[in-house]
Amino acid sequence: MSKIKLTKNELKLQRDGLKRFQLYLPTLQLKQQQLQAEVSQIRESLAALDRELQEEYKRNQQNLGLFSLPAASGLAGLLEVSDWQVGTHNVAGTDVPVFVSLTFAELPYDLFSTPLWFDEALAMLKKQIELRLRRQLIEEQLELLGMELRIVTQRVNLFEKVKIPEALDNIRRINIYIGDQQTNSVGRSKIAKKKCQIRDAALA
Repeated sequence: MSKIKLTKNELKLQRDGLKRFQLYLPTLQLKQQQLQAEVSQIRESLAALDRELQEEYKRNQQNLGLFSLPAASGLAGLLEVSDWQVGTHNVAGTDVPVFVSLTFAELPYDLFSTPLWFDEALAMLKKQIELRLRRQLIEEQLELLGMELRIVTQRVNLFEKVKIPEALDNIRRINIYIGDQQTNSVGRSKIAKKKCQIRDAALA
């Protein structure tokens, strides 16, 4: 604990500091709650997306043999992203990326020379790419909000467990010291007055 001056001026500084800590703490706690709720919601979204990816993977597994056919070699060339838009969403003062849209280039291919399953396989692969890009953004959201939540939690703990108790203890110590000083001053005054009375009585 840092050494403090046991003065009335220091007492005022400590009281002002305590007021600031008590004023900021509810704001920090509210931000902490908002971030915790958002992180929890994003984790649920990530779990739902992982389930969807797993389902897509199982569906693709059934058609995995098709991708080894010569006709499947043309699929990769048709998976060109022409536009990927990412927006931002503000959560308790923190900007996080959000998925807006994903557009694939409309590349022509010969409908007559490709098998019937080609269109479905192309749609499945596009879906996989979109889901993985969505997941990437959700992971970024979690990382950014997780970092902010750690910082806010550290500040809440600092105020709750260090700054406020420290200020209260300093105020208590200064008040005790000033009270003792005033008591001693009154005692010295009474002694001095009694001495004066004794001296005056002796001179009379």
